[in-house]
Amino acid sequence: MLLFTTHIDDTQLTYCLAINTDSGFVLCSDSRTNAGFDNVSTYSKMHTFVWPNNRVFALLAAGNLATTQLVIRRLQGDMDNGILPNLLSVCSMHEAVDYVAAVSTSVQNVHLVRDNSGFNFEATFILSGQIGNSPHETLMIYPQGNYIHESNEHPYLQIGEIKYGKPILDRIVNRATPLERAGRCALVSMNSTIRSNLTVAPPIELLIYEKNSLAFEHKLYLTESDPFSKELSEKWNEGLVQALLNLPKFYWETTDASDTNQPKNLARLPG
Repeated sequence: MLLFTTHIDDTQLTYCLAINTDSGFVLCSDSRTNAGFDNVSTYSKMHTFVWPNNRVFALLAAGNLATTQLVIRRLQGDMDNGILPNLLSVCSMHEAVDYVAAVSTSVQNVHLVRDNSGFNFEATFILSGQIGNSPHETLMIYPQGNYIHESNEHPYLQIGEIKYGKPILDRIVNRATPLERAGRCALVSMNSTIRSNLTVAPPIELLIYEKNSLAFEHKLYLTESDPFSKELSEKWNEGLVQALLNLPKFYWETTDASDTNQPKNLARLPG
């Protein structure tokens, strides 16, 4: 007698973004999770931990849903049960990222031991936060447990479907970008990704953190029908069209046919 088993690989095909500026950081994430064309669900990929006037952390997650959910439960459980280290006991962002990375690799190993079917249990995270008077930081944690900072030239980190929303970040974002402008850039980056990739979808979560506030006071949850989200998308589309119309004209569009200053023997394009 043959026994057949099925395994649903809930994968967070997502787009998450962290922008780190001189005045704080901006986080943005979608909420689409896909376990097949007929099994699409909504799960938050932004998780926050706040101790007012002490420390704040926000964790963005992409990858296997079972892994990311268990990592969040472990982080909360370690604090509830006084297990050290935990997010409340660490003394720096580097201790915090080392701890989260260790939890992530441990959870992935647990899944691999329990399931030998060859499914991918990897997950990638972005950890942003500030502890006391120390500088605010953002770091990306790879599935293997190693991690990186963003670069000074491009002070942002992306996980998931990263390519569609990258151009505006490269053109606009730098360390001196005001937080609200960085927040709008994040939403435009997300909007571009949603328009180009069906695996990324609302609701969208946006968090704007002002350095040294040690509180998350500005957070938006934007559905597809949210008026602010719709207006932002429409204004961005209108702006792109207007920018295209304002580009320099070809010489034959702007000069009189009798203009004797134009070259007489122009090379023809092939074809």
